[in-house]
Amino acid sequence: MTGRGVGTWLREGVWEIPLRRYLALLVAAGLVAALVVGVRTVTHDDRSCAPGVARPEGSTECVGVATTAFDFGHPQLRPTVRAIARENARLKAGSYVTVAVMLPYTSTAAASLTDIQHELQGAYLAQYQANHDSNGEAPAIRLVLANPGATSQYWQEMVTRLAGMTGGTDRLRAVAGVGQSTDNNKRAVRELTRLGIPVVGSSITADDLADGQDGKDPYPGLARVSPTNTDEARALASFAKVSAGRALLVYDRPGDPYTRTLQKSFLTLLKGSPYEPQPFTPPADRSQEGTTANTFRQITNLVCDTSRTTDTILFAGRHTQLRQFINALGGRGCQDRRFTVLTGDEGSYLTGEARLNRAALGPTLSVRYTALAHPDAWGPGSPRTGGSAADMATLDALLKSAEKSPVGPIGPVALEDGQLIIAYDAMRLAVHGIRQAVPEGRAVPALADVGLQWPQVKGSLRVAGASGWICLDVHGNPYDKAVPIVELRAAGGSRFVTVAWPEGRPPGSECLPPS
Repeated sequence: MTGRGVGTWLREGVWEIPLRRYLALLVAAGLVAALVVGVRTVTHDDRSCAPGVARPEGSTECVGVATTAFDFGHPQLRPTVRAIARENARLKAGSYVTVAVMLPYTSTAAASLTDIQHELQGAYLAQYQANHDSNGEAPAIRLVLANPGATSQYWQEMVTRLAGMTGGTDRLRAVAGVGQSTDNNKRAVRELTRLGIPVVGSSITADDLADGQDGKDPYPGLARVSPTNTDEARALASFAKVSAGRALLVYDRPGDPYTRTLQKSFLTLLKGSPYEPQPFTPPADRSQEGTTANTFRQITNLVCDTSRTTDTILFAGRHTQLRQFINALGGRGCQDRRFTVLTGDEGSYLTGEARLNRAALGPTLSVRYTALAHPDAWGPGSPRTGGSAADMATLDALLKSAEKSPVGPIGPVALEDGQLIIAYDAMRLAVHGIRQAVPEGRAVPALADVGLQWPQVKGSLRVAGASGWICLDVHGNPYDKAVPIVELRAAGGSRFVTVAWPEGRPPGSECLPPS
């Protein structure tokens, strides 16, 4: 640049083009950087699905507590979810408390989704009844949907969200539902009750998901409307007259809370049996097929090896494995021998199961299970105590009104599997506890007072459920609850057989648990 200044070079355009290129590159780099940051922000930060519901890091499941008409991507839930949203929208601010319906809404198993659909329908019908058919009793009930994930692995996220809803305008006062008796659900219930949030279990039956076992109460504030596995097994034994010398046990190893306690209950019926129990090991997610069918083919050979006096098989397993076992028995070598399979309430899942080989059912093979509820349980000839046809008729009338506005529509309904009935009763128990806890001169109960109501639900304060009387002991467990015995039909669906009782007979008219 000898003899020339910088200004001269610029005026002559020597640096003009390079400078423009340089500035353009800077601008482009900035735009790219902004785009990358924006994409990363969307990818990593915006994981919401709906108000109160989001995808945990590394998951595609929407978990949390849905407070709007969010159906978790399942069209079959949509009519009921929208009906709940309409009912919630009618409520006046400050007039209601919230009850969360906890179920695994992101499940993809067809049988589980049908169960969820029916339970949600039952809970909604009880909500509508409480808000419109109870002589103006307060408070009104708002429902929200609490999802811990398909296998409840995200129960902590759900519980954290629920804990934050006990105050403010939500005023959460109970959690109903829960779903299956699994280890994750045990953890969720333990934490909810530790935080002082009352829980009403609809279909949980595991003995170790109940208070009062071995003199301990690990879930203070838990109430249940379904009998424990032990009570179901006692009712089954009183009906079937199970003989240890003529029965074989097939069980899930290592099991989960439901299957383990069912196995334990069955073992008490088989003291002195000449045959050792036969185990099978399913996948950790028991809704999956796994390779268990191979094991069942082998077990059916052992079934045929038993003496010809053996005619009963006690099955302690979930519904997927029960289906596989029934299908295997359909191909057993000893077709000339008659067997009866007895199992717990998971048998209800198979009433509409397309993959069940119903040709296996017939004169030489019957499958009977202890249902949580059944629409035919209170027909002609039913006991005078423990339940009534009138209580079931109340639900039938609600179902009829739900076919159209303003109650419905809520989509296709089915009562045969008992899930709608038992969820309806669970929500009615939750409403009963909430309203019994309202102090004089106030419209809303304290959270801590709701769970204290369960020991008083007996006698004239019992809940007249569509599944039978709900009379709770001091630990929140139903006393001598009606247990329908149901049989799968070869033609499809199921057939009601009779009502059995844990105590061997219906409760007295006073329905007061003994000391």
